[in-house]
This record gives sequence, C-alpha cells and structure tokens, in this order.
Amino acid sequence: MFVNRKDELTLLDKLYRSGKKEVLILYGRRRVGKTELVKRFIEDKPAIYFLADRDGLKANARRFYLETAEKLGLPAVEVDDFRKAFELIKLKAPERLLVVIDEFSYLLLTDKNTPAVFQHVVDEILDDRFFLILTGSLVGLMEGLMSYNNPLYGRRTAQLKLKPLGFFHVAEYFPGKPLETVVRIYSVTGGVPMYFRLFRGEDFEKELMETAFSPTSILYEEPEFILREELGEVHRYYLILEALANGRHRVSEIAQYAGIEAKDMPKYLRTLISLDLVRREVPVTESERSRKARYYLNDNFLNFWFRFVKPNRGKIEIGAFEMDWKAFNTYVGRVFEEVAREFLIELNKAGRLPFRFTKVGKWWHRGEEIDLVALNERERRALFAEVKWKELSEREARGVLGELERKSELVGLEGWEHYYGLISKEIRNKKALKDESWVVWDLEDFERLISSGSEV
Repeated sequence: MFVNRKDELTLLDKLYRSGKKEVLILYGRRRVGKTELVKRFIEDKPAIYFLADRDGLKANARRFYLETAEKLGLPAVEVDDFRKAFELIKLKAPERLLVVIDEFSYLLLTDKNTPAVFQHVVDEILDDRFFLILTGSLVGLMEGLMSYNNPLYGRRTAQLKLKPLGFFHVAEYFPGKPLETVVRIYSVTGGVPMYFRLFRGEDFEKELMETAFSPTSILYEEPEFILREELGEVHRYYLILEALANGRHRVSEIAQYAGIEAKDMPKYLRTLISLDLVRREVPVTESERSRKARYYLNDNFLNFWFRFVKPNRGKIEIGAFEMDWKAFNTYVGRVFEEVAREFLIELNKAGRLPFRFTKVGKWWHRGEEIDLVALNERERRALFAEVKWKELSEREARGVLGELERKSELVGLEGWEHYYGLISKEIRNKKALKDESWVVWDLEDFERLISSGSEV
C-alpha cells in the first residue's frame, strides 16, 4: 500500500511535463521511501531506473549501460564511463525519458570525480528530452551537491528532501485499527514507511517485541547502521542522542551526560540538526535567537531505541529482558504531544479553530510549562492547550483546564484574547465542557478528522 506523497508526486509530474531538461536531486534518510516514490512515479512512463552500489564509478557506469542498452536496443559494447553511456542513450532517447540513478550518494562516496563527470553529462550531453533524477540516502553528501564549490552547483532544476510521513498519513495505512494502537506504533516508528509496515496493528505488544527486541529483527541494529554510514565516528553522537532520549534537553545537561565540554556541543548539535535527527526549540513566545533553547530527538524510532533497546541489549541477548510497559506508556505520552500538535495544524488548515494561528509550539519558564501554545500575533489571540495520554473524567479535565488558566497568566500575553484547550486519549462528557467554551478533543475527534473530514 503506497501512502500519500501527493505533493511530491505533483512536483515530479510538473517537472516531467515541463518539456525542458530537468535535473532533480531527491534525498532523505534511509528507509524514508525515496525508491518507492520514484518507482511509483515512473511505472507508466518511458524510464530507466538504475540502483548504484559501492563498486566505484567505472563499474557502475558499465552496469548502467548494460541495463540501459537492453531496454533501449543499444549496441552491446563495453562502456565504463557515464559520459559515453549518456551519449549513446541520447541516440535512442524517446521524446521524453526519465533517468533515475538511485543511491547516487554511493557514487559520491566512492569516487570524488563523480560530480565533475555528471556536470559534463548535464551540460554537454542531456537535452530537453531528459528528466534526470539523482537520489541518495547520505544526506550530507547529497546536500553537498548544492554547495557553491561543487561542480554540480547550479545544474539542478529542483531539489526535494523527502521526510518521514506525518501521523495522519501513517494512520491511513492502518484503516480500521484502533487509533490508540496507531499512536503507539507511531511512537516507535515515526513516519518511516519501512518501519511502520512491520506492524499489523493487531497485537501491538507482541509485534513490538518481535520487531524491536529480537537480535534477529531488522530494527535491532538499524540505528547503528544509519549513524555509522552518515557520521563515521559515532561514539560522541551516540552519547548525545542517548542523553536526549533520557530527558536531557539543555546544552549543559546534554554535555554533562555525554562527558563533552559544553563549548564543544554546538558543532555536534549542528551536525545532528542538519541530518534532521535533532531539532532545536525555543519557547513559542521567544525569538529564534533565544538562549532558552532546548534540543529534542526528531526521530521517534531513534528516541525509542535509545530509551528502551540500547540500554537493555545485554538482557535481550540472553533472553532475560522484560518490557517496562508503564515507562513505555509515559514515553508514548511525550510523543502524543507531537501528534496533538499535528492535529491542531490540520484543524487550523481546515479553519476549525476559534482563530487561525500563525505559529505553534511549547512554552516554558522557570519550571512552568504549557504543552502547546498557538498564536496569531496580528490579531492578538492565543490558544493554550495541555496534552494528556490518559482517560480523563469530567472532573479531572476541569482540574487540568483550571491549572492551564493559571499558567497562561505567566506567559505575558496581557490584552490578548485567550482560549483554553485540552487534548487527551479520552475525555468523558466533552459536551458539558464545550458548552462552557472550553476547547477539548480526544481520539474520537481524531478519528472523525481522519475518516471524513467532518466538523470536529
């Protein structure tokens, strides 16, 4: 089942129909669905698909030509240069030809001359019949193609960084399954298609133990493989990611946990942010330059793995591991805050909130926190919301909302119009709360948004 990617397919189709020479750099982390996307796009079009490997530029050029020659009816001659291969392809190219070189980053990794070779291909050989797509999973190398001193700088006509799917797109993959189960799956896998497809959504606890806590499962050593491939020497990065997974979010806390001097932390954090593995957040009312920044793991699977798998590998490998489901439920609650943020964004797009917000995020100050604050600064309107991964009685919900009112006074938005919200797994007697102008939602409302788009 191919999930969403509508915007990405629209972009690809626009480039394909342009009638001009197009060069797209398509990149993103491993397993995010790049290959599936391009294969879905080219399935009904004249196209050449080639998967590169680490055997070097000449060996790959030789295999690329042999595979292409068979498809286009080109002479079976020895070709070990991509320039020569494209010159021959040009002789038989149809009116529009898609050429996909998947895992182009492997060519970059094994031969420093790769960008210069493909600069010649793009500049001197390709004409308006060609749509060339270069994909890669080594994010740093692929982004390097767009740097000023790279031979391919300025040759691309578009770039697309493919990111994991959002929660509501993942939910499309599990129609008919309880949304609570989908939240739990998403808390482990995020929006990486290869990961969430390992789950069936029938018996979550059993499926989790099979997919993440078995030494033979594909997910058991996946983070080590990803990090080694992208970062090389990973020891310090491991410690930083582990610190984040265990609740250290300030630079000083992370540095102390990882045994790294605080002055050295920015370079490591910048690298992890560039790879979309870590995100930097400031209170929603602060400027981006604020010194109150916190850092969070931006990948649910890495967050889960460093929290539950890595510290227990010794027990797992001797068959003595027992899952702490209470700790896991607490972990899901933290992920649910991000799911709730997506939910508010979807409602905002649909115009189903008391006002349209222009920014949303967390707020914190001196030990006080609010899970979500949505602002429209021009209209001076604010929605404050707490997120709870639990079933709440009407009385409990009123207690949370009352405390939220108190905390909202600390934010410093005097003279603004305030709204107060609560997002939870289940809220009993929501109608009574809504009748009093509280803004409350639970998973039932998520279901309605997913299933029909009817008013929430």
